[in-house]
Amino acid sequence: MIDPGHNGGNAAHPAQINRQVDIITGRKPCNTTGTSTDAGYPEHAFTWDVARRLRPLLLAEGAKVVLTRPDDKGVGPCVTERAVIGNRARADAVLSVHADGAAASGHGFHVILPGLVAGHNDAVIRPSRRLGLDVRDDFHRLTGLPYATYTARNGLSVRTDLGGLNLSTRPAVFIECGNMRNRGDAAKMSDPRFRQRMAAALAAGITRYLKK
Repeated sequence: MIDPGHNGGNAAHPAQINRQVDIITGRKPCNTTGTSTDAGYPEHAFTWDVARRLRPLLLAEGAKVVLTRPDDKGVGPCVTERAVIGNRARADAVLSVHADGAAASGHGFHVILPGLVAGHNDAVIRPSRRLGLDVRDDFHRLTGLPYATYTARNGLSVRTDLGGLNLSTRPAVFIECGNMRNRGDAAKMSDPRFRQRMAAALAAGITRYLKK
């Protein structure tokens, strides 16, 4: 399952996306608007474009691909609903695509792994780590992007505050493909040719994981 973060209609429906939902370790908004580059290229458009480029690459490898949203015009779905989509599909791998909005001095990408939420995601911690390592390694190798300089360690972070990870019963990871507030990262993410390169790198990592 590919989960392109956020959605194009979120900003116009604050009451809907700000509704609090239960992510086991706390309560968070149903969804958010995401970030953008200083030039105004939004995260929701970036994640959707990467996802639509990634899908045919995985199909060509023989995978069945499920998306959490059909376009970049809707609202949500909530983070809880996104997890349910992957669980119901019995996805062998779940990748949530995002971009960061950190301080402009920071650059690079990182992969977020699920932390243990005892009694809920115990069985997928280890396979999620294997998925995250494969995605990290091929994304680094094929895009040439460095590990994030401003967060995580060696391109990996473990978190228990993300509903999409806490509620997933399938192997799942997030990737922050770069920092949209950094000039260099923003230039790459705004380039359709580089987004295609990112999609190819993600396809390689997922394919490597699935073929093990």
